[in-house]
Amino acid sequence: MPTEANFKMLATRIPDVNDGEMLVKALYLSVDPYMRGRISGMKSYAAPVEVGQTMVGGGVAQVIESKNPGFAVGDVVDIYMGWQEYAVSNGRGVRKLDPNAAPISTALGVLGMTGMTAYFGLLDVCDPKPGETVLVSGAAGAVGSIVGQIAKIKGCKAVGIAGGDDKVEYILRECGYDSAFNYKTTDNYAAKLKELCPNGIDVYFDNVGGPITDAVFGLLNVHARISICGQISIYNATKVEMGPRLLGALIVARAKVQGFLVSDYAAKFGPALAEMAGWVRSGQIKYREDIVEGFDNMPAAFIGLFQGENTGKRLVKVK
Repeated sequence: MPTEANFKMLATRIPDVNDGEMLVKALYLSVDPYMRGRISGMKSYAAPVEVGQTMVGGGVAQVIESKNPGFAVGDVVDIYMGWQEYAVSNGRGVRKLDPNAAPISTALGVLGMTGMTAYFGLLDVCDPKPGETVLVSGAAGAVGSIVGQIAKIKGCKAVGIAGGDDKVEYILRECGYDSAFNYKTTDNYAAKLKELCPNGIDVYFDNVGGPITDAVFGLLNVHARISICGQISIYNATKVEMGPRLLGALIVARAKVQGFLVSDYAAKFGPALAEMAGWVRSGQIKYREDIVEGFDNMPAAFIGLFQGENTGKRLVKVK
C-alpha cells in the first residue's frame, strides 16, 4: 500500500511560455487506480514514473497565458498535466471544454476517460445483447457505476458487486442495478452469484480480480465475454497469491477474455462522448463525484482509492 511518505510536494518556478505554447492552472485533478501501476517499477503498458518525476494524471485546467493560436486566455481544457498546479502545453492532446454544456469536472469522469472506459470496455469488448446478464465488480466505483447503467440502456440485467452496504444501496437506487451484494459481508461468492445470476453470466466486467473473479468462472454461459478493466485487489500485494487455475472453464464455455486500454479507442472518442452526453442529459446515466479539497491532499486522495473510500469518481479540487 502506498503511503504519503512516498510523495514529496515541491515548490518550483512556473516555466516560461514559448511560441506555440500555453500556461494552464489546474482546477481539478484526477486520481485513478491505474496510477498505482505507474509507480510499481514493474513492466506495464506505459513507462513508469521514476523517483523524482512529477506524478502523472489528468486534469481540468484554465488557460492563463497563451501563445498558441488554438487556445485563448480563459479557455477551460481537459489536459494530461500530472499532479501540479501549473503546466505548460503545446496544445497537442488537449481538449477544449464548454462549461455551459456540462460541469467541467465531468471531463475527468463520466464525460471523460472514466466514461469512455465504461463505454468501450462494455460495448466494444463484450457486445452485450438484450436480455443477457451483465455482472460488474467494483460496481460503485467511477467506471463500474457507469457500466451497469449502460448495460441497462442496452436491455440487459445488471448485477453488481461492491464493498459496503451503502455502496450496494447506491448502485441499486441511483444506478439502476437489478441486484447487488456486499463482498465484505459475503462468505461464499460463488453461492451468492448463483443466487443473483440464476441464468448464468453472459458478460463480466472485471475491475477487481482475485477471489471474486475466481468465483465467476463456474457460472459463465456459453460464449460469455469477460472484459478485464482492472485488478485493484492485487495492486498492492507484496507477494503473488496462488489462486485456482480456472482457464479450463473458458473451454467449456467457449468464452472470451480480453484486456483493454481506453487509449486504444481515442480515435472513436468523439461520437462516444456525444452519445454519453446525451444519456447524461436525458437522465439515463447518473453519476457521483467524490471531491477532495486541496492540492496538498493529492496523495491522501489517491491512497484512499485502495481503502474503498470513494463512491463514484474521485477528484481533487485545486484551491
